[in-house]
Amino acid sequence: MNNIIIFDTTLRDGEQSPGASMNTEEKIQMALQLEKLGVDVIEAGFAAASPGDADAISRISEQVQNSTICSLSRAISSDIKAAGDAIAKANKRRIHTFIATSPIHMEYKLKMSPDEVIKRAVDAVSYAKTFCDDVEFSCEDAGRSDIGFLKEILDAVIEVGANTLNIPDTVGYRMPSEMGAMIKELSGFISNRAILSVHNHNDLGLATASSIACIQNGARQVECTINGLGERAGNAALEEVVMILKTRKDIFKDFSTNINIKEIYATSRLVSSITGIETQPNKAIVGKNAFAHESGIHQDGILKHAQTYEIMSAQDIGLDKNSLVMGKHSGRHAFSEKLKKLGFNLSDEELIKAFERFKILADSKKEIFDDDIRALVSAEITKAQEVYKLVTLQLSDCNPGGVPSAAVTIEHNGKDITDAAIGNGTMDAIFKVIDRVCGVNGKLKEYKVDSVTQGKDALAKVVVKVVFDESKPAIMGHGLSVDTMLATARAYIGALNSYISMKDGLRNVKDKLI
Repeated sequence: MNNIIIFDTTLRDGEQSPGASMNTEEKIQMALQLEKLGVDVIEAGFAAASPGDADAISRISEQVQNSTICSLSRAISSDIKAAGDAIAKANKRRIHTFIATSPIHMEYKLKMSPDEVIKRAVDAVSYAKTFCDDVEFSCEDAGRSDIGFLKEILDAVIEVGANTLNIPDTVGYRMPSEMGAMIKELSGFISNRAILSVHNHNDLGLATASSIACIQNGARQVECTINGLGERAGNAALEEVVMILKTRKDIFKDFSTNINIKEIYATSRLVSSITGIETQPNKAIVGKNAFAHESGIHQDGILKHAQTYEIMSAQDIGLDKNSLVMGKHSGRHAFSEKLKKLGFNLSDEELIKAFERFKILADSKKEIFDDDIRALVSAEITKAQEVYKLVTLQLSDCNPGGVPSAAVTIEHNGKDITDAAIGNGTMDAIFKVIDRVCGVNGKLKEYKVDSVTQGKDALAKVVVKVVFDESKPAIMGHGLSVDTMLATARAYIGALNSYISMKDGLRNVKDKLI
């Protein structure tokens, strides 16, 4: 049996999707869910990118026990040291170092000769080996690299201890047949000296197909992300790669993964909840319509025999058809059991807080579904420390010709602060009064609202992107409520708390580095 190593880079390449930034608490919860999913290697970030990234990798390293924790680094000694320090406390650790190998990258980006690139690669792998035994080397833009040069550089890094050799189609340029042929030739050249890996981008919509072609030709590690997140058009989707291998056993009978497929849906929903990036409805495996049947002919066939139009079941990936679950009379024990069934293992304190939120929701929503519970609990366990907490929100009636106003009470340092403001609209009034109470001047860059499930009383999920400091990237905030304006206020304050948390985290890391 050939076991395919699943290398998940949602926390690194996935976070590079526009608007997909995560705070440290969100990254930790995401890593713990990836561990539960059965991911072999979690690329937790790029330690040298920022002190915040290094801190998140370090904290993930302390909490994840079963998956290997990996940090990316350029083939530069300072990057490698940052990576080594960040993963130092991991039970299983890996450094993933890379350098570009295509002619266009070597000439225009690196401005280095092929011999210089090989020397840099060898030095990088040698130095990385002083921090951990497990070292991966990547040839950036391998898809457009000369195969002879790839053999030369791979041979050199194997000699100094590289355990895994990664062949990325960095710009998603190659056809699956071309990537398969490249892997077949390199696999024969490398033999059993190292594990051959692939990292395919989706610029032409071929990332999953190329990954599968590479597996068929000798690759034994696939780098992928949940929901296919990643730079530009994204990466190969983990759920697609895994379910292809499981569903097409007639072709892949000798291949397996360590993925617990019943955690796929829960992991997909957590990623969407944290990043605010929903999968398109017709997304394979995890899209809203993946197991929906509109056509009468299809519905008739499904009722007679499910496999007439379904090659896998929703239950395979942990989806129970969004079943109706609980109501306002449900007790804490029933709630706790439901959370366990959905894959959540909360501490006593987290359970108490989540149950309080559930009871509030149950008082205002007639029907509560699995996805409502997932959204509520995910929001609770991933939020940053509440430096500012919304206590009350009161809005004026928005009659024609009237002036929209908002009044809030916000708790800060154990004290309640109440104020009001008028605005050009209800949302503008909400943002202005929060800014005034909290002493900030946030600029809203993006605003999005979605319903978590169906019905007139559906839970609204609001995602905002706010800039609090022009020198820093926009911060994402999430809010949930059956009242869209209340969800909006919660999202804005959530973004502010994340900003403060990340700023304080950076300060703490800098103090440690000094």
